[in-house]
Amino acid sequence: MKKMKTLQDLFVEQLRDMYYAEKQLLKAIPKMVKKASSETLKSALENHLQETENQVERLDQVFEKLEMTARGKTCPAMDGIIEEAKELMNEDAEPTVMDAGIIAATQKVEHYEIATYGTLRTFADTLGYTNISKLLQATLDEELATDKKLTKIAQTINVEAMEPASSTGTGTGKKH
Repeated sequence: MKKMKTLQDLFVEQLRDMYYAEKQLLKAIPKMVKKASSETLKSALENHLQETENQVERLDQVFEKLEMTARGKTCPAMDGIIEEAKELMNEDAEPTVMDAGIIAATQKVEHYEIATYGTLRTFADTLGYTNISKLLQATLDEELATDKKLTKIAQTINVEAMEPASSTGTGTGKKH
């Protein structure tokens, strides 16, 4: 393992961490789409999958600008968040409860990405990488927008998930 001596070294390590994380999300998001029941949630996840593909391409551009090979480094944090989401999706849950759980899991991912992309953008600014900073800011903006969209979807789904559907299928999921 090479010693990190400078902010540049840390910046590259963090970029590799996110490259790995985004690649893992490309595998995980389709599983969440399959497990979701809300069409609104499915659509939001599918849109985020496309954004994630674009974010990987942006990271490719960042590595290119740094004249480095784009490669990931295992990200235990993202692996843990994805593993937690997998465990949730294996639960026997009412559809709206599962949707609420998928949103929670996805927002954990978003918050990790928001923190990391914000840090990376700040590192890029400090290192004088103006063009790289702009690429990272574009991704940060998408992550913030996705988090906001998920919160809005959750406001409806969480209310529906408060009350179990009755065995006759007439449960509205709303408090009476």
